[in-house]
Amino acid sequence: MYIAMNRFRIRPGYEDTFLDVWRNRDSHLEDVPGFQTFRMLQGETTDEHTLFISHTTWESKAAFTAWTQSEAFRKAHAGAGGSREMYLGPPQFEGFEVQI
Repeated sequence: MYIAMNRFRIRPGYEDTFLDVWRNRDSHLEDVPGFQTFRMLQGETTDEHTLFISHTTWESKAAFTAWTQSEAFRKAHAGAGGSREMYLGPPQFEGFEVQI
């Protein structure tokens, strides 16, 4: 199993806008071989930002990598940016191989 996560730092006041972008986009994930689950996690809010983490699980790292090189990936990310002023920098990717 492989876990792929992106950390997003969102300006305070834009949390609902950010979540609306993710709730209303067509992710195309359900038809992707090896995809298992998607979750959007919301962390603490500071004076500077609210932390959100997209969390996907995959059958394998190879399945995740294949998705990142697919047409489904390009379609899923075509409108994912939403309102650019809500982001405090680009997302930070983290990938993990599950060992046990």
